[in-house]
Amino acid sequence: MQSAARGKNTSLEVTNISRHGFWLLYEGNEFFVPFEKFPWFRDVELKKIFNVRLDSPGHFYWPDLDIDLSTKILRNPEKFQLVFGRKTIDACP
Repeated sequence: MQSAARGKNTSLEVTNISRHGFWLLYEGNEFFVPFEKFPWFRDVELKKIFNVRLDSPGHFYWPDLDIDLSTKILRNPEKFQLVFGRKTIDACP
């Protein structure tokens, strides 16, 4: 009996952190998350930035920080209203 084909391997990883932001690698695409545009990450413990999970395809969640972002937001942050200090994002452009 032959096993069914496996699904697509989905990878998500924080690859580097600098004083300006961090890089998130997802399915072969690297996204830079600048602290200037996403200030909730600026002064947190590194382990909280590394603790990210994939909630659904292209949607990332940091449970320790209660922050969620998508590839859509990371590609075009200027199209989304960021509400600083409340850790919420208005997903409608």
